[in-house]
Amino acid sequence: MEKLFMNIAGIDYSLCAPAICLFIGDYYEEFSFNNCMFHFLTDTNKYAKNFGSNIVGQSFDIFESDPERYDSISDWVMEKLGPIDEISLEGYAFGSKSNRLFQIAEHTGVLKYKIYQNSIPLSVFTPSEVKKFATGKGNANKKDMYDAFVKETKVKLKEKISPKRKDIGNPVSDIVDSYYICKLLYSKLKVKSF
Repeated sequence: MEKLFMNIAGIDYSLCAPAICLFIGDYYEEFSFNNCMFHFLTDTNKYAKNFGSNIVGQSFDIFESDPERYDSISDWVMEKLGPIDEISLEGYAFGSKSNRLFQIAEHTGVLKYKIYQNSIPLSVFTPSEVKKFATGKGNANKKDMYDAFVKETKVKLKEKISPKRKDIGNPVSDIVDSYYICKLLYSKLKVKSF
């Protein structure tokens, strides 16, 4: 049987704590936590390290302007992707109460432009689509997403990365989201290929 390789990425993109899940395998491999490589950015130094062999945290410098932030973070993403067949992003949460929606849109626009410039196919999934795929509920919260991740992978990221925190926050929730964004892309590509 001929191997059909698939190099794909799911990106939970944000202004301060983006996370990338890379699946590099073939169409006949099952998607799993162990078949993925994770990268994330953080402004908290204690998270800027490796957590096992497939989770790498990196801190970022202070940015002097929004355009510098947008350019630097999108460059970091493109560097981490390497040769890639397709990328998936979570779309905007239009119901969000964030007063930074325009900044998030500008920031994501820079990344989308760089993806376009590199001729990489891009899929964008709605937040509710990702949540429903992960948990069965389109309105799942961070804890629901994390619980689904632990049940599926048997990996307790919170205990590994932020054991003293009471809630599920960055970078744990970002890694979980990137995992499901990537897995959703994998499932859609697998259906198309057979």
